[in-house]
Amino acid sequence: MKLVLFGATGMVGSRIATEASARGHQVLAVSRSGQSPVPGVTATAADATDAAKVADLARGADAVASACVPPRDGSDPRGPFLALNEGLVAGVRTAGVGRLLVVGGAGSLEVAPGQALSDQPGFPEAYLPEALAHRDALAYYRTLDDPDDPDWTYVSPAAEIAPGKRTGRFRVGGDEFMTDDQGRSFVSAEDYAVAFVDELEQHAHPRTRMSVAY
Repeated sequence: MKLVLFGATGMVGSRIATEASARGHQVLAVSRSGQSPVPGVTATAADATDAAKVADLARGADAVASACVPPRDGSDPRGPFLALNEGLVAGVRTAGVGRLLVVGGAGSLEVAPGQALSDQPGFPEAYLPEALAHRDALAYYRTLDDPDDPDWTYVSPAAEIAPGKRTGRFRVGGDEFMTDDQGRSFVSAEDYAVAFVDELEQHAHPRTRMSVAY
């Protein structure tokens, strides 16, 4: 498959690029810097908010993926991050690409029906703006019901995601917040990337959210 990956140089994006490339997929790694996250992977510089540029890069691809994160410059990230996702969808739609996979957040996962993790007492204040930006993005994707809109999949990680081992062993869920036997919600960035590329290949969760945790 030909995959156009935005946000390809970040912690998660670079691992998605590595996993997809290792499986033989053709990856175009897109970032603001234009650097390649993986030796041998084609890279280019672009801004995902530029719908026209997104469309130019996406034409002819089998899927587009976004590993972009909300701005971390101290300003409110909600508006800019929503605009980024709107630009991304507009570009993918213009290009006629049918698949869009999105690296999401964990804050919108439900600890109980209708109760988001980010709304719980004790949720870290430092992470709340980013969590709300991701939640707004998910709400936006859930409004896409036009036949011309791409089949999106929003992939939420566990509450903790960090560099680690690629084991290939993890759980895939939906909106429910998942923890292990010790009550920890964690997944390595490497195993998250495995689940993400699995979804790219299998198309098992069209127009919905899936989650990944141990």
